[in-house]
Amino acid sequence: MYILIIVTIFNAIHYINVILPIPLQKEFTYKITAAEADFLQKGMRVAVEFGKSKVYTALVHEIHEIAPEGYEAKEIHQILDETPIVNELQLQHWAWIAKYYMCSLGDVFRAALPSAFLLESETEISLISDFKGENELSDNEFLIVEALQHQARLSIHQIMEIVGKKNVFPIIKELLNKEVISIKEQIYEQYKPKLVKYIQLTSTWNTPEKLPELLELVNRAKKQREAVLTYFQLQASKKPIKVTQLQEASNTSAAVIKSLVDKDIFEYYFIQKDRIEFNGKTSEIKTLSEHQQIAYNEITTSFETKSTVLLKGVTSSGKTEIYVKLIKELLESGKQVLYLLPEIALTTQLIERLQHYFGAYLSVFHSKYSMNERVEVWNNVLQNKQKAQLIIGARSSLFLPFSNLSFVIVDEEHEPSFKQYDPAPRYHARDAAIVLANLHKAKVLLGSATPSIESFYNAQQGKYGFVELNRRFGNVLLPEIELVDIKEKHRKKRMKGHFSDRLLIMIQEALDEKEQVILFQNRRGFAPVVECETCGVSPQCPQCDVSLTFHSYRKELRCHYCGYRQAMPHNCGACGSNKLNTKGFGTEQIEMELQELFPDHKIGRMDLDTTRGKYGYQKIIGQFQAQEIDILVGTQMLSKGLDFANVSLVGILNADNMLNFPDFRAHERSYQLMVQVSGRAGRDKKRGKVAIQTFNPYHQILQQVSTNSYDVMYKEQLEERWQYHYPPFYRLIKITFRHKDFNRVEEGANWFGKSLTSMFKDNVLGPTTPAVSKIRNYYIRHIIIKIPQKQHLAATKKNIIRVKNAFQSVKEFRPIRLNIDVDNY
Repeated sequence: MYILIIVTIFNAIHYINVILPIPLQKEFTYKITAAEADFLQKGMRVAVEFGKSKVYTALVHEIHEIAPEGYEAKEIHQILDETPIVNELQLQHWAWIAKYYMCSLGDVFRAALPSAFLLESETEISLISDFKGENELSDNEFLIVEALQHQARLSIHQIMEIVGKKNVFPIIKELLNKEVISIKEQIYEQYKPKLVKYIQLTSTWNTPEKLPELLELVNRAKKQREAVLTYFQLQASKKPIKVTQLQEASNTSAAVIKSLVDKDIFEYYFIQKDRIEFNGKTSEIKTLSEHQQIAYNEITTSFETKSTVLLKGVTSSGKTEIYVKLIKELLESGKQVLYLLPEIALTTQLIERLQHYFGAYLSVFHSKYSMNERVEVWNNVLQNKQKAQLIIGARSSLFLPFSNLSFVIVDEEHEPSFKQYDPAPRYHARDAAIVLANLHKAKVLLGSATPSIESFYNAQQGKYGFVELNRRFGNVLLPEIELVDIKEKHRKKRMKGHFSDRLLIMIQEALDEKEQVILFQNRRGFAPVVECETCGVSPQCPQCDVSLTFHSYRKELRCHYCGYRQAMPHNCGACGSNKLNTKGFGTEQIEMELQELFPDHKIGRMDLDTTRGKYGYQKIIGQFQAQEIDILVGTQMLSKGLDFANVSLVGILNADNMLNFPDFRAHERSYQLMVQVSGRAGRDKKRGKVAIQTFNPYHQILQQVSTNSYDVMYKEQLEERWQYHYPPFYRLIKITFRHKDFNRVEEGANWFGKSLTSMFKDNVLGPTTPAVSKIRNYYIRHIIIKIPQKQHLAATKKNIIRVKNAFQSVKEFRPIRLNIDVDNY
């Protein structure tokens, strides 16, 4: 009996369920050996073959002994980790995101891990050793075989270069049929650790007795002798000596050091270093003001009964200093803290401030950092290292492998940038952060001067704790806001370009006082439309349903949706007229006008075009902070929590663009944006000024901005949302259809819409055509489903999935791209 049991265990076949980084709903099962089953753990990566030849990085989700039904399990390709790189709490969080936002675990897996962890396979081709029949080959085939005779293996990309064609697969297939070549999938590790090169004496010379002989050996080579003597001086510090350090100290070149290595006097060795390290000094945190201390006490009291607290503090009230005090206590007790920000631009300024307090604890994680830097931050968080106890980052930092998370700050929680729109998972970082904190039994602090309607509603309903801070730091008054009627200014001919006489006077006064100015225009480029004066035709993007934006700097027309570019034409493409005129204005045009109006002052511009590089934000923010720029023109990235002490004036050049946007959130977003931009003025001692240019100064939102009446705006918006069935009273799910065939996408969307209407009746809007109805040659249709609070959300999602499955089983509709976006607001 005992022997039978032992044999059964010994012969048991083990399997693993893995998550693949592809948008398929189910997990896949692979076969492993008993030894592999003993070694593997949940959260480790393995390379597996999926499909005919593609190799993917997969994540182990479950180890078991149950064979899959319907297919024979393949064996894994190789094990990629020695320890898990993803922990149990992360997998629970991923499962919630996949379920709530109606996407696959594979989508979350691909979004969560830095791309270096998702090893890619590349097909390699090698020559079969006994092949002799060169006469049977075509010219292209002969070129490949000849190359393989000089090089053992070739990648697909190398073969493309050899043949001079992009489509080389028919040639490769023919060579396979003739049994000339064999194919292998090679896995490439993308992460490269940073290795610092050090130098030391070889064991032959590393004794005091050998020193005279060594000096005699290099006596004739003056530079080499100098390098050896300098090495002994540096060695007195008993620290490893870098090659660069020895070169600088001895004033020699790399060639001199290499010649000493070639003589076996020195030898190189390498030490792996993190790319991100803090070497500065930290300082004590500032003492809170009376009002900040009251808010701090209220927050800590609220956390006793609520896990999430909303801090509504006016702009420049010193919310960051409150965050700092809360963070300090947790870091000292060895806990992890996540500080979420909506924009990379914000992290640039905040990193400098927080490094003064928490330099040794701080790591940064966002897309502007290199792939290798992100891998190192991931590993440091995974190992719970001190240097990664405080993480500052954009929404992707939610996915880091926290094991000891105790506090999450979501700063500027109202920002739309926290919502991921494409690709899946289409999650909202604020909501996902609250769920993450709940899994870790951690606390969440939401901070904003202009909270989102949903968050403020949750606070009013008692779901969140609520703390208010209504005084600016140092008791500086909120800025004085002036509405400038440009309709009247145009009529009286008091406009100079896009500037009213009043705004120009205010700019000149600020400059005369040696103060700085911020001007806000929420459009980049020179002009959004170029129009022919003769026939009225505007150049359109050939791939999208939008007019091309003119960028004066490069003298080109550009599509901001697909990136298409063309040179600025001299004549109209329709009638041949050379009378081309621009309509509207962007940040580039404002910058050019300012250079003419204020030639003696330095003008800067901050938008997507000027901040593309890794240090793009830092460069502009640094120049403005150092007062090298007098007037800074920018888009909405200027509005998000930046702190400049010398700014006394903020100008909003066209408020109406934001107000007239076709979106149920247009008024809320306009209010938030204008109040946030206004909050950049007068943050130090002197009261700031704000000028808002508008054609309709009596608009309710502009009046509310001018009096800082958030509560009035909130009540008005809440009444409208209740009346028209929008959040926070209803949830929204948006379904998007895309296809290159207009008729097919129209027919598919109508079929889907009728199926949903039969279930949800009047709570289905659409299918509708969006404002931009074609992007990258794909026609687009939308359906929005409104879900009342009493309606069961999970059951609703199941019904949508049922309709989706039926839709995709229809042959004609299968090619249509279908995306589901939960909480689309």
